[in-house]
Amino acid sequence: AKLKSFAAKIIQLLKEWTETFPYDFQDEKSMKELKEIAHRITQCDEENGTVKKIISQMTQNLLMALSARSQFQDIREKFRQPVTDKGTILKTKPQSSQKDILSVCCDPLILAQQLTYIELERVSNIYPEDLMQIVSHMDSLDNHKCRSDVTKTYNLEAYDNWFNCLSMLVATEICRIVKKKQRTRMVEFFIDVARECFNIGNFNSMMAII
Repeated sequence: AKLKSFAAKIIQLLKEWTETFPYDFQDEKSMKELKEIAHRITQCDEENGTVKKIISQMTQNLLMALSARSQFQDIREKFRQPVTDKGTILKTKPQSSQKDILSVCCDPLILAQQLTYIELERVSNIYPEDLMQIVSHMDSLDNHKCRSDVTKTYNLEAYDNWFNCLSMLVATEICRIVKKKQRTRMVEFFIDVARECFNIGNFNSMMAII
C-alpha cells in the first residue's frame, strides 16, 4: 500500500515535470532515464494496469510536445532570410506592384486583430524553460562558467524579433510614401491601429507601432 502511494506521487511529479519542462527530456539520456523510472513504477501496479495507461499517455503527450516545438523551430528557420535578400526583392519589383498596407487592409480594427493573433501565436510558444534558460545563462556569466549543456529554444528571441519587425514595417510603410498628404494618412492609420490594439489589450503591438 505504501509503495502504491509513493508510485502515485512519483507519477504526479513526472506528469507535471514533462508538461511544464518538456525540453528537459529532449536528449536520449534523460528520455532513457524517464522510461526506466516509468517501467519500475508500472511494476507496482501490474494488477489493473491503471498506472501503465497514465504513463503511456504522459509519454505520448511529451513526444507530441517535443515534436510540435521542433516543427515550430524548423518553420521559423525557413522563414528567416538575410536582410540583403529582402532589399534586393524590393528593388527589383516595380513601384506600381509594391502594395502599401492600406491597399491590403484599410480597417484599423481588423489589422489590430490580426496582429493580436500573431502575438498570441508567438506567446504560446514561450515556455517556463525559456525563462529558466535566461536565468541560468545569467548565473553562468556571473560565475564565469561555460554552460554548454543549456539547450537553446529561441522562442523569446523570436518574440523579440517579431516586435522589431513590426516596428520596422510601420516605419517603412510611412517613409516609403513621397506625398505628404498620403504619409499623414498612413501615420493616422497606424495611430488608429495602435488605439485598437490598446482596446484589445495587445500592448506589445501597440508599443511596437509607437
